[in-house]
Amino acid sequence: MPTDSRTAARFTTRHLADGREIIYVDEPGTAERTAEDPRPVEPRVQSGELRHDALVDDWVAVAAHRQHRTFMPPKDECPLCPAGHGSVPSEIPERDYQVVVFENRFPSYAVTSVGADVPDPRGIFGTRPAVGRCEVVCFTSNHESSFTDLPVERVRTVIDTWAQRTEALGALPEVEHVFAFENRGREIGVTLPHPHGQIYAYPYLPDRTKALLEAARRHHERTGRLLGADILAAERADGSRVVVSGTHWTAYVPFAARWPVEVHLAPHRDVPDLAALDDDERDELAVVYRDLLGRLDRYYVDADGSPVKLPYIAAWQQAPAKTGRDVSRLHLQVMSVLRGPGRLKYLAGSESGVGGWVNDVAPEKAAARLREVAR
Repeated sequence: MPTDSRTAARFTTRHLADGREIIYVDEPGTAERTAEDPRPVEPRVQSGELRHDALVDDWVAVAAHRQHRTFMPPKDECPLCPAGHGSVPSEIPERDYQVVVFENRFPSYAVTSVGADVPDPRGIFGTRPAVGRCEVVCFTSNHESSFTDLPVERVRTVIDTWAQRTEALGALPEVEHVFAFENRGREIGVTLPHPHGQIYAYPYLPDRTKALLEAARRHHERTGRLLGADILAAERADGSRVVVSGTHWTAYVPFAARWPVEVHLAPHRDVPDLAALDDDERDELAVVYRDLLGRLDRYYVDADGSPVKLPYIAAWQQAPAKTGRDVSRLHLQVMSVLRGPGRLKYLAGSESGVGGWVNDVAPEKAAARLREVAR
């Protein structure tokens, strides 16, 4: 199932006109990246502030400048297409590219922030600078493509990119957690249709990450084992929700899935994050992940029998950068709000009000459908 291991991708770091980093990730033999950003030099946008939500002991980024970010532009105004492909200046100066990472022009977290560190002795109205980093990852220069359409070799390059950025961002002193993800589809809230994902480097542990870590610690204290490993072993032994089983990876619909369509993809080896994957694991991941996304695009069919392109969030759940790495275990969570062709699952009173999830789809039925649409 794995592809042949290849020479490592080349990472070339340059800078845009406002000082933001742009990183070209190229397969061997690609010409050097030398294009300069033709846009006039301007100050880079700073992030806002973090405000403490004392009710749940969490943090909220206030980023009012993001109200002005680009929203669903026509193809000829897409800022993620290569330079010269549209009527507006591109974020990417080169005329073509393979995989590109650059600092978000409208960041929720950035290297500089207008926020101030103002602790509140009452523990109520504390604020912090929203330092960190938000990066955009463009998977391809082809505006009309999608992750599912990428050749396996390009998927592997994306995986190497995620891994390299996870390690580099996690090493920053202000970063506590690195989150790589892709949003696809208007229904999810995508504002740019060009195939891309994002990486957020947070200066704190987000709520779900904190919950995953606390559950993993409790399980480890009780059993001496990793919770993620025990869940994977139980799902593989049961088998009714397993979708794909390879040498190094298994995809399954979780026993207590919350979303109408939800799949987890986990490595067989205990690894904390993407950077810890070896070549064989990365090779097979490129094949299995692409296969899984293809199945998701065949999961629903419309009235005339045509496949429905599934809106989804693909979220890499990794160990925190600085803590809990001994009990955390990598897995991918892919989820969709679509509960049927043209029908969305809304996070209504129970989900939004108290976090009490209700799923209308039996996980075993969802897994059976995903096995059925294999190619």
